[in-house]
Amino acid sequence: MRIAITGHRDVHGATMVDVDTALRMLLAEFEDGESTVGITCLDDGVDQTFARAVLDLGGAIEVIVPAADYRKSLDEGNILEYDRLLALASGVRELDHRESTPEARMAAALAMLETADHVLAVWDGGPAQVAGGTADVVEAAKDRGLPVTVVWPDSGRRG
Repeated sequence: MRIAITGHRDVHGATMVDVDTALRMLLAEFEDGESTVGITCLDDGVDQTFARAVLDLGGAIEVIVPAADYRKSLDEGNILEYDRLLALASGVRELDHRESTPEARMAAALAMLETADHVLAVWDGGPAQVAGGTADVVEAAKDRGLPVTVVWPDSGRRG
């Protein structure tokens, strides 16, 4: 199964621990005898947690890089993990955008949806804070008829 991830970049601490646990449980449920492929941009926060979970469970990751300067847009503390996970990817697709703008990120999300069978959304249910945010990706997935599973802990917090 090919599973795309979308989620908030500002999930940390106990909420991220709960999200990690939930993602691992869901990924284990999706196992149907074939290897899982996680599709991700390896963005800060949720994307990297998802990628680690997919790899830990024996799956593969494919990465969509939104823009030439995407790596520079990540939090400094996540760059080494981004590089490590990118090196482990079974496939990498780099989009033609030069700058990592909200439009480039949305284009990457749409590229993920093109080949996904299912979408996991780590989403608090609120509106997108910027164009191409989690809510926009969820809406685009639903418009395409893709099943979306929302993950958000009862006590989840952002920030």
